[in-house]
Amino acid sequence: MAATLRDVATYAGVSIRTVSNVMAGYKHVSETMRARVQDAITELGYRPNPVARRLRTGKTGLLAFVVPEIDVPYFSKLARDVIQAATQTGFHVMTDQTGHDRSRQRELLRGADRMMLFDGVLFCPLATAEDLQGAGCTQPLVLLGEHTFDGRFDHVAIDNVQAANDATSHLIAQGRRRLAAIGAQPGEDFATPLQRTEGFTKALIAAGLDLSRTQVCPAAHYSREDGYRTTAALISGPNPPDGIFCYSDLLAMGAIRAVFDAGLNVPEDIAIIGVDNIEEGQFARPSLSTISLDTRFIAEKAVAAIAARIEDPSRPAQQILAPHALIARESTGKAET
Repeated sequence: MAATLRDVATYAGVSIRTVSNVMAGYKHVSETMRARVQDAITELGYRPNPVARRLRTGKTGLLAFVVPEIDVPYFSKLARDVIQAATQTGFHVMTDQTGHDRSRQRELLRGADRMMLFDGVLFCPLATAEDLQGAGCTQPLVLLGEHTFDGRFDHVAIDNVQAANDATSHLIAQGRRRLAAIGAQPGEDFATPLQRTEGFTKALIAAGLDLSRTQVCPAAHYSREDGYRTTAALISGPNPPDGIFCYSDLLAMGAIRAVFDAGLNVPEDIAIIGVDNIEEGQFARPSLSTISLDTRFIAEKAVAAIAARIEDPSRPAQQILAPHALIARESTGKAET
């Protein structure tokens, strides 16, 4: 039979309360006592019962991590870093995806019953301002990614305007003058495409480029397919670009393939840069210039924020900006040194 909390206490020669305090990470337990309990847990193979823990403390030690698509490399990498940061903080993580289903995102943001299983929720929704205003999740909630901070929820954000400005400025510094951007989502209120379009435009204005010679192209999804299809259309048009800023690395990977399929070369004919710094881009040929987002920083700050929110639900919400870095590789004609 599975070992119980009482079995651990008996084996270690301590009270059940002491075992609970050790498992909860209370600092007032002596190192000697903590070691005895940990040895007993290891020896007996004890595994906490989350239901019993919930009844005893009101906490399960579980966090929910919700993303649009777990198979997108950026979100996979972020999930890995969230799990690592949560484990070091004493939490377990369950990951879910919304599949870009707006109704499902709203359901979770508004406090679906199943979210009560978790002590806190880390959420990367593709949500509009209206969705966030209607949020009523009763569990501690931290938002990750590109959303407008409204003071209601803790938010670990990316400075998308500056990231897009940096990417576009890099293309301009390489002598590109007929620029295009791929990733706009007309009719949507998502912060990501709006902010990246803003940064793209600001860089063009700062360089004194003619905005009428630039093109901002939509992409329903930030996928290789959308990048390929949109770039193929740009190349066959009357004013093909000599530089393309893609709002994701997956879009950029599709764009590179479209350029080569058209009999042109990257970066000689068209320079291309993306966002996310996925591993595929580093080993592609040509290697992909990109804006690297610090997923470890995002994960650690988000887990710290949710832990603090669980401890003190009344604390003021905070916004934390994650750093980013330009990585110049072969796709823009300037490999990193």
